[in-house]
Amino acid sequence: MGYLCAGCGRRRAKEKVKTATPASPPPHPPPPPPPVWAGLVFPTEQQGLLEPGREDVFQPTAAGTRKSALYGSVRTANRGGRLMASFHEGIDIAPVRRDRQGRPLDEVLAVAEGKVAYVNKVAGNSTYGKYVVVEHDDPMGVVYTLYAHLADTAVMRGDAVTPGHVLGLMGNTATYSIPMSRAHLHFEVGVMLNSRFDRWYDGQKLKPSHGLCHGWNLLGVDPLDFIDRQRTDKRLKFDDVLAATAVAFELVIKAESMPDYFRRYTSRWRGEPFKGGSLTVGFSENGVPLWGRVAEEAEAALIIKGRAAVVAAEKEVLGRNGARLVLPSGTDWSVGASGAKRVELLLY
Repeated sequence: MGYLCAGCGRRRAKEKVKTATPASPPPHPPPPPPPVWAGLVFPTEQQGLLEPGREDVFQPTAAGTRKSALYGSVRTANRGGRLMASFHEGIDIAPVRRDRQGRPLDEVLAVAEGKVAYVNKVAGNSTYGKYVVVEHDDPMGVVYTLYAHLADTAVMRGDAVTPGHVLGLMGNTATYSIPMSRAHLHFEVGVMLNSRFDRWYDGQKLKPSHGLCHGWNLLGVDPLDFIDRQRTDKRLKFDDVLAATAVAFELVIKAESMPDYFRRYTSRWRGEPFKGGSLTVGFSENGVPLWGRVAEEAEAALIIKGRAAVVAAEKEVLGRNGARLVLPSGTDWSVGASGAKRVELLLY
Protein backbone atom coordinates (compact mmCIF):
# COMPACT_ATOMS: atom_id res chain seq x y z
CA MET A 1 0.00 0.00 0.00
CA GLY A 2 2.85 2.40 0.32
CA TYR A 3 2.93 5.21 2.85
CA LEU A 4 -0.11 5.99 5.00
CA CYS A 5 -0.60 9.38 3.38
CA ALA A 6 -0.17 8.15 -0.24
CA GLY A 7 -3.89 8.27 -1.02
CA CYS A 8 -4.20 11.95 -0.06
CA GLY A 9 -2.56 13.11 -3.32
CA ARG A 10 0.45 14.70 -1.56
CA ARG A 11 4.02 13.96 -2.37
CA ARG A 12 6.05 12.60 0.50
CA ALA A 13 8.10 15.37 2.07
CA LYS A 14 11.79 14.85 2.11
CA GLU A 15 13.03 13.91 5.55
CA LYS A 16 14.91 16.70 7.19
CA VAL A 17 18.42 15.84 8.29
CA LYS A 18 18.98 16.93 11.86
CA THR A 19 22.28 18.66 12.50
CA ALA A 20 23.84 18.72 15.93
CA THR A 21 23.79 22.08 17.70
CA PRO A 22 27.31 23.04 18.80
CA ALA A 23 27.66 22.55 22.53
CA SER A 24 27.97 25.73 24.55
CA PRO A 25 31.29 26.07 26.29
CA PRO A 26 31.04 25.20 29.99
CA PRO A 27 30.52 28.28 32.12
CA HIS A 28 33.53 29.53 34.02
CA PRO A 29 33.29 28.57 37.70
CA PRO A 30 32.57 31.55 39.90
CA PRO A 31 35.64 32.99 41.57
CA PRO A 32 36.13 31.82 45.16
CA PRO A 33 34.82 34.23 47.76
CA PRO A 34 37.44 36.47 49.32
CA PRO A 35 38.84 35.09 52.59
CA VAL A 36 37.12 36.34 55.70
CA TRP A 37 40.30 38.23 56.63
CA ALA A 38 40.47 40.19 53.36
CA GLY A 39 38.82 43.22 54.94
CA LEU A 40 40.70 43.00 58.25
CA VAL A 41 40.69 46.16 60.38
CA PHE A 42 42.41 46.91 63.67
CA PRO A 43 40.33 46.20 66.82
CA THR A 44 40.41 49.83 67.99
CA GLU A 45 41.14 53.19 66.41
CA GLN A 46 44.80 52.65 67.30
CA GLN A 47 46.50 52.29 63.91
CA GLY A 48 50.10 51.88 65.07
CA LEU A 49 50.07 48.19 66.01
CA LEU A 50 52.70 47.26 63.43
CA GLU A 51 54.92 50.31 63.95
CA PRO A 52 58.06 49.21 65.83
CA GLY A 53 59.31 51.30 68.68
CA ARG A 54 56.04 53.10 69.45
CA GLU A 55 55.67 53.43 73.22
CA ASP A 56 52.06 54.67 73.21
CA VAL A 57 50.44 51.74 71.37
CA PHE A 58 50.48 48.95 73.95
CA GLN A 59 49.55 49.01 77.64
CA PRO A 60 52.19 47.37 79.83
CA THR A 61 51.55 45.79 83.21
CA ALA A 62 52.72 47.39 86.46
CA ALA A 63 56.22 46.29 85.45
CA GLY A 64 56.12 49.10 82.89
CA THR A 65 57.87 47.21 80.10
CA ARG A 66 56.34 47.33 76.60
CA LYS A 67 57.06 43.62 76.20
CA SER A 68 54.61 42.74 79.01
CA ALA A 69 51.72 43.91 76.79
CA LEU A 70 52.66 41.54 73.97
CA TYR A 71 52.03 37.86 73.27
CA GLY A 72 54.12 35.07 74.79
CA SER A 73 55.98 34.27 78.02
CA VAL A 74 56.35 37.97 78.72
CA ARG A 75 55.06 38.16 82.28
CA THR A 76 55.90 36.95 85.77
CA ALA A 77 53.39 35.47 88.20
CA ASN A 78 53.52 34.25 91.80
CA ARG A 79 53.04 30.47 91.77
CA GLY A 80 53.07 28.94 95.24
CA GLY A 81 55.29 31.67 96.60
CA ARG A 82 57.71 31.52 93.69
CA LEU A 83 57.97 34.05 90.87
CA MET A 84 57.75 32.26 87.55
CA ALA A 85 57.26 33.16 83.91
CA SER A 86 53.62 33.48 82.84
CA PHE A 87 52.12 33.24 79.36
CA HIS A 88 50.04 36.10 77.91
CA GLU A 89 47.79 34.82 75.13
CA GLY A 90 46.95 38.13 73.45
CA ILE A 91 48.04 41.74 73.12
CA ASP A 92 47.00 44.68 75.31
CA ILE A 93 46.18 47.79 73.27
CA ALA A 94 46.32 51.17 75.02
CA PRO A 95 43.60 53.80 74.56
CA VAL A 96 43.98 56.67 72.11
CA ARG A 97 41.44 58.95 73.78
CA ARG A 98 40.26 59.48 77.37
CA ASP A 99 37.66 61.68 79.00
CA ARG A 100 38.38 64.20 81.77
CA GLN A 101 38.14 61.43 84.39
CA GLY A 102 40.73 59.35 82.51
CA ARG A 103 38.25 56.79 81.20
CA PRO A 104 38.97 55.45 77.70
CA LEU A 105 36.72 56.65 74.90
CA ASP A 106 37.97 54.15 72.32
CA GLU A 107 35.35 51.95 70.68
CA VAL A 108 36.23 48.26 70.29
CA LEU A 109 35.68 46.96 66.76
CA ALA A 110 35.16 43.56 65.13
CA VAL A 111 38.23 42.94 62.98
CA ALA A 112 36.44 40.87 60.32
CA GLU A 113 33.07 39.55 59.22
CA GLY A 114 31.58 37.01 61.60
CA LYS A 115 28.97 36.21 64.20
CA VAL A 116 28.94 37.05 67.89
CA ALA A 117 29.38 33.70 69.66
CA TYR A 118 29.36 34.94 73.25
CA VAL A 119 28.96 38.07 75.36
CA ASN A 120 29.89 38.16 79.05
CA LYS A 121 28.18 41.14 80.62
CA VAL A 122 29.20 40.48 84.24
CA ALA A 123 32.68 41.80 84.95
CA GLY A 124 33.22 39.65 88.04
CA ASN A 125 32.54 36.39 86.19
CA SER A 126 35.87 36.19 84.37
CA THR A 127 39.47 37.33 84.45
CA TYR A 128 38.58 38.73 81.01
CA GLY A 129 36.00 40.99 82.70
CA LYS A 130 33.26 41.95 80.27
CA TYR A 131 34.20 40.33 76.97
CA VAL A 132 32.94 39.45 73.50
CA VAL A 133 33.87 36.47 71.34
CA VAL A 134 33.28 36.57 67.57
CA GLU A 135 33.39 33.47 65.32
CA HIS A 136 34.78 33.77 61.79
CA ASP A 137 34.35 31.26 58.96
CA ASP A 138 37.89 30.53 57.77
CA PRO A 139 38.51 27.82 55.11
CA MET A 140 40.26 25.80 57.83
CA GLY A 141 37.23 26.00 60.13
CA VAL A 142 35.82 28.40 62.70
CA VAL A 143 38.39 30.83 64.10
CA TYR A 144 37.63 33.14 67.03
CA THR A 145 38.59 36.66 67.99
CA LEU A 146 38.21 37.82 71.60
CA TYR A 147 37.86 41.34 73.00
CA ALA A 148 38.28 41.64 76.78
CA HIS A 149 38.19 44.08 79.74
CA LEU A 150 35.40 46.09 78.15
CA ALA A 151 33.67 48.90 80.04
CA ASP A 152 30.45 48.01 78.24
CA THR A 153 29.23 45.77 75.44
CA ALA A 154 27.16 46.80 72.40
CA VAL A 155 26.19 43.47 70.80
CA MET A 156 24.23 40.34 71.59
CA ARG A 157 24.98 36.68 70.97
CA GLY A 158 24.03 35.74 67.41
CA ASP A 159 24.54 39.22 65.97
CA ALA A 160 26.19 39.31 62.54
CA VAL A 161 29.12 41.71 62.40
CA THR A 162 31.26 43.21 59.65
CA PRO A 163 34.74 44.76 59.84
CA GLY A 164 34.57 47.83 62.06
CA HIS A 165 31.29 46.85 63.77
CA VAL A 166 31.26 48.35 67.29
CA LEU A 167 31.35 45.60 69.92
CA GLY A 168 31.73 47.77 73.00
CA LEU A 169 33.87 50.33 74.77
CA MET A 170 37.42 49.87 76.06
CA GLY A 171 37.66 49.55 79.82
CA ASN A 172 39.38 47.94 82.80
CA THR A 173 36.94 45.24 83.97
CA ALA A 174 38.22 41.94 85.41
CA THR A 175 38.01 39.75 88.50
CA TYR A 176 41.25 41.39 89.62
CA SER A 177 42.08 45.07 89.91
CA ILE A 178 43.14 46.90 86.75
CA PRO A 179 43.69 50.60 87.53
CA MET A 180 41.89 53.00 85.20
CA SER A 181 45.31 54.36 84.25
CA ARG A 182 46.10 50.94 82.75
CA ALA A 183 42.74 50.39 81.01
CA HIS A 184 43.19 48.58 77.70
CA LEU A 185 41.76 46.11 75.19
CA HIS A 186 43.02 42.55 75.49
CA PHE A 187 42.75 41.10 71.99
CA GLU A 188 43.13 37.45 70.95
CA VAL A 189 42.77 35.41 67.77
CA GLY A 190 42.89 31.63 67.66
CA VAL A 191 41.15 28.26 67.60
CA MET A 192 38.74 26.32 69.81
CA LEU A 193 40.13 23.19 71.44
CA ASN A 194 36.96 21.09 71.88
CA SER A 195 33.34 21.59 70.81
CA ARG A 196 32.28 19.51 73.82
CA PHE A 197 34.14 21.66 76.36
CA ASP A 198 30.93 22.87 78.00
CA ARG A 199 29.99 19.27 78.86
CA TRP A 200 33.41 18.67 80.42
CA TYR A 201 33.18 21.93 82.40
CA ASP A 202 29.70 21.16 83.70
CA GLY A 203 30.85 17.67 84.62
CA GLN A 204 33.55 19.21 86.82
CA LYS A 205 30.79 21.22 88.57
CA LEU A 206 32.72 24.43 87.92
CA LYS A 207 31.19 27.90 87.83
CA PRO A 208 30.55 30.31 86.28
CA SER A 209 30.07 28.72 82.90
CA HIS A 210 30.92 30.55 79.69
CA GLY A 211 29.85 27.70 77.43
CA LEU A 212 32.41 26.95 74.73
CA CYS A 213 33.93 30.43 75.07
CA HIS A 214 35.82 29.86 78.32
CA GLY A 215 39.45 30.91 78.17
CA TRP A 216 40.60 27.32 78.77
CA ASN A 217 38.96 26.31 75.49
CA LEU A 218 40.24 29.23 73.40
CA LEU A 219 43.86 28.95 72.29
CA GLY A 220 45.43 32.05 70.79
CA VAL A 221 48.23 32.64 68.32
CA ASP A 222 50.30 35.83 68.20
CA PRO A 223 47.85 38.54 67.05
CA LEU A 224 50.59 40.83 65.76
CA ASP A 225 52.11 38.08 63.65
CA PHE A 226 48.64 37.26 62.32
CA ILE A 227 47.90 40.90 61.41
CA ASP A 228 51.32 41.35 59.84
CA ARG A 229 50.86 38.24 57.68
CA GLN A 230 47.45 39.45 56.55
CA ARG A 231 48.89 42.81 55.55
CA THR A 232 51.38 40.96 53.35
CA ASP A 233 48.95 38.35 51.97
CA LYS A 234 45.34 39.43 51.44
CA ARG A 235 44.42 35.79 50.64
CA LEU A 236 45.66 34.64 54.04
CA LYS A 237 44.02 31.55 55.52
CA PHE A 238 44.41 30.44 59.11
CA ASP A 239 46.02 27.23 57.90
CA ASP A 240 48.92 29.41 56.74
CA VAL A 241 49.24 30.91 60.21
CA LEU A 242 49.37 27.56 62.02
CA ALA A 243 51.73 26.10 59.41
CA ALA A 244 54.16 28.96 60.09
CA THR A 245 53.95 28.67 63.89
CA ALA A 246 56.97 27.03 65.47
CA VAL A 247 56.47 23.64 67.13
CA ALA A 248 57.58 23.93 70.77
CA PHE A 249 57.01 20.31 71.80
CA GLU A 250 55.52 17.03 70.60
CA LEU A 251 53.44 14.66 72.70
CA VAL A 252 52.48 11.07 72.05
CA ILE A 253 48.96 10.52 73.40
CA LYS A 254 46.79 7.46 73.98
CA ALA A 255 43.34 7.90 72.44
CA GLU A 256 40.39 5.73 71.52
CA SER A 257 39.25 7.86 68.58
CA MET A 258 40.14 10.93 66.56
CA PRO A 259 40.06 14.02 68.83
CA ASP A 260 37.27 16.49 68.12
CA TYR A 261 39.88 19.14 67.30
CA PHE A 262 41.16 17.24 64.27
CA ARG A 263 37.63 16.36 63.17
CA ARG A 264 36.88 20.08 62.91
CA TYR A 265 40.26 21.23 61.64
CA THR A 266 40.85 18.35 59.25
CA SER A 267 43.68 20.07 57.37
CA ARG A 268 45.84 19.89 60.51
CA TRP A 269 45.85 16.06 60.41
CA ARG A 270 48.67 14.35 58.53
CA GLY A 271 48.70 10.96 56.87
CA GLU A 272 46.45 7.96 57.39
CA PRO A 273 43.20 8.14 59.38
CA PHE A 274 43.37 7.54 63.12
CA LYS A 275 41.54 4.41 64.32
CA GLY A 276 42.57 4.40 67.94
CA GLY A 277 45.80 3.63 69.77
CA SER A 278 48.31 6.48 69.96
CA LEU A 279 48.72 9.72 68.08
CA THR A 280 51.53 12.24 68.04
CA VAL A 281 50.69 15.93 68.19
CA GLY A 282 52.90 18.97 67.63
CA PHE A 283 52.03 21.93 69.88
CA SER A 284 52.93 25.61 69.97
CA GLU A 285 54.47 27.10 73.12
CA ASN A 286 51.03 27.73 74.66
CA GLY A 287 49.57 24.43 73.52
CA VAL A 288 47.81 25.12 70.22
CA PRO A 289 47.70 21.76 68.38
CA LEU A 290 49.53 22.54 65.13
CA TRP A 291 49.36 19.08 63.56
CA GLY A 292 48.60 15.47 64.42
CA ARG A 293 49.33 12.03 62.98
CA VAL A 294 49.28 8.35 63.88
CA ALA A 295 52.12 7.68 66.33
CA GLU A 296 55.07 5.55 65.35
CA GLU A 297 55.63 2.39 67.36
CA ALA A 298 58.73 3.78 69.06
CA GLU A 299 56.81 6.92 70.05
CA ALA A 300 53.90 4.96 71.52
CA ALA A 301 56.39 2.98 73.64
CA LEU A 302 57.36 6.21 75.44
CA ILE A 303 54.07 6.19 77.36
CA ILE A 304 54.90 4.28 80.53
CA LYS A 305 52.14 5.68 82.71
CA GLY A 306 49.35 8.14 82.18
CA ARG A 307 47.92 9.27 78.85
CA ALA A 308 50.85 11.12 77.31
CA ALA A 309 54.61 11.44 77.07
CA VAL A 310 56.99 14.00 75.59
CA VAL A 311 58.47 12.94 72.26
CA ALA A 312 60.52 16.08 71.74
CA ALA A 313 60.83 19.64 73.08
CA GLU A 314 62.49 22.69 71.55
CA LYS A 315 64.13 24.65 74.34
CA GLU A 316 64.70 27.73 72.19
CA VAL A 317 61.04 27.89 71.16
CA LEU A 318 59.80 27.31 74.71
CA GLY A 319 62.01 30.11 75.97
CA ARG A 320 60.83 31.11 79.45
CA ASN A 321 58.11 28.43 79.11
CA GLY A 322 55.40 30.48 80.77
CA ALA A 323 52.60 28.04 79.89
CA ARG A 324 54.46 25.22 81.69
CA LEU A 325 52.74 22.50 79.66
CA VAL A 326 55.96 20.51 79.55
CA LEU A 327 58.68 20.76 82.17
CA PRO A 328 62.41 19.93 82.20
CA SER A 329 63.10 16.71 84.05
CA GLY A 330 66.83 16.14 84.39
CA THR A 331 68.14 15.86 80.86
CA ASP A 332 64.65 15.10 79.55
CA TRP A 333 61.16 16.61 79.56
CA SER A 334 57.91 15.55 81.22
CA VAL A 335 54.24 16.50 80.86
CA GLY A 336 53.36 19.12 83.48
CA ALA A 337 50.06 19.41 85.33
CA SER A 338 48.89 22.06 82.86
CA GLY A 339 49.92 19.81 79.97
CA ALA A 340 47.98 16.87 81.41
CA LYS A 341 44.90 19.07 81.65
CA ARG A 342 45.37 20.20 78.05
CA VAL A 343 45.50 16.56 76.95
CA GLU A 344 42.37 15.77 78.96
CA LEU A 345 40.49 18.59 77.24
CA LEU A 346 41.81 17.61 73.82
CA LEU A 347 40.56 14.03 74.22
CA TYR A 348 37.23 14.68 75.92
